[in-house]
Amino acid sequence: MDCCSPSRRQALLWAGLAAAPLALADAAPAAAAAPADLLVTDLDVVTVTDTSITLTWYTGSRTAVDRYGAPAPVATDTEVLLGDPGNPATMKTVCHDTSATAYHYAEVGGLEPGRTYAFIARSAGQAAQQSSLQFPGSAGSLDAPGVFTTLVPPPGRHLFTLALSNDLHVGEQTSGIITGNWPPSFQQDPGLPAYPEVMLDAMLSDLRAADRGADVLLVAGDLTSEAEPRDVGRVRQLLDGWGKLGSDYFVARGNHDRPHTGADYAGCTPVAGAPDHHDCWGDVFPYRRQTLTSHQVGGLRVIGLDTTTLDAAGGTLEAGQLADLRRLLRDEPDRPTLVFGHHPVTYESAVTTAAGPSFDLDAPSARALEALYRQTSGVFFHHSGHTHRNKRTTMEGSDAVEFLEVAATKEYPGGYTLLKVYSGGYQVTFHKTRSDLARRWSQRTRAEYFGVWPHYTLGTIGDRNHTVVRDLSGLTAL
Repeated sequence: MDCCSPSRRQALLWAGLAAAPLALADAAPAAAAAPADLLVTDLDVVTVTDTSITLTWYTGSRTAVDRYGAPAPVATDTEVLLGDPGNPATMKTVCHDTSATAYHYAEVGGLEPGRTYAFIARSAGQAAQQSSLQFPGSAGSLDAPGVFTTLVPPPGRHLFTLALSNDLHVGEQTSGIITGNWPPSFQQDPGLPAYPEVMLDAMLSDLRAADRGADVLLVAGDLTSEAEPRDVGRVRQLLDGWGKLGSDYFVARGNHDRPHTGADYAGCTPVAGAPDHHDCWGDVFPYRRQTLTSHQVGGLRVIGLDTTTLDAAGGTLEAGQLADLRRLLRDEPDRPTLVFGHHPVTYESAVTTAAGPSFDLDAPSARALEALYRQTSGVFFHHSGHTHRNKRTTMEGSDAVEFLEVAATKEYPGGYTLLKVYSGGYQVTFHKTRSDLARRWSQRTRAEYFGVWPHYTLGTIGDRNHTVVRDLSGLTAL
């Protein structure tokens, strides 16, 4: 079961919008195609930093298909051209990798901060085409095809980098199901590692790379598919291979990690007041349901919330946890504070969530949380998951706190967000994972929900890549 997904009604709407299922998936690469047979598509402007851009796209056959009936992959070269907007004569090749792949990932560095560039991504001399248009982002922002503007870094010096992730779903075997076997879903190819572990391994490897340099990892819920003991143990093992819980990485529970009923869970600790529910996740990660955690990173207070209910996909904050949070914030209201939890909070998020407002944090809890933030000047950032999309929102009538939903790690777009903290603010950039198997799985699951998934999940460039100026001079470098 995949309850972190659109409602049946919404999926039917998407099915009507899609001209045909667009299940771009893997198969054995087709024979080398003549240019007329080559499809160069699914161009995404993934990451824009102050000095770099990352583009991804796919090359497939117009005639050969894979087991899902989608264009079979065709391995070709990877080329990126940059220049000045409106001046084609300035376009020059800045990256050309002749090693052949169907799953193209091009990262170009050495760019000027705050500059607008025109770009072309191409393979075998053919320009890649964008196949999805993003829903409007923060303040109605839209992406203009063929151009991007690099970020301007915050003032001051870089102090440390947090990685924000969520929706790992370790133990899941089928991606994209709403109910029964509908809509068409996707599975890993025989003989390959389980896709949640492929994607998690790829992320953890990325975060240790010099060009990512994450100091601390936050996982905002849905670490497992359904909190079965073996899956909880496995995700803890994988995360412990990256660092130490409580210092190198922090976790919060998601609805998939909630206490469950049934024989598979009977060996775990029963929930007080609901003894038929057993908390296998809480036995492995030492945090019981509806309890918060608090940590410090270079003076930054990092608070994890458990927003789960016992039996529903939507979220809540019970009175005890709210009271604990109120006391914690009241003690040091000016301390720079980041909060993370699984369910999104804001009204804008609720009314734009594909599965409907009940999928997010319930309205009384959300408004109570926002009221606490309005009274606490140090809170500036709230990270959530659950919707599997990149979206940036704010409270009604105030932009003092950024609320950022981060796309799922386990499926398209398949990545994580880096939050680079400076003494004068912070920079947010979203990154897809880079391993060969991760790029293949991300391309396959791009076709979820009748091929409309990218329109909803990727978000605009501005939602997933931006800079905020704020006085964080009280924090210290790691």
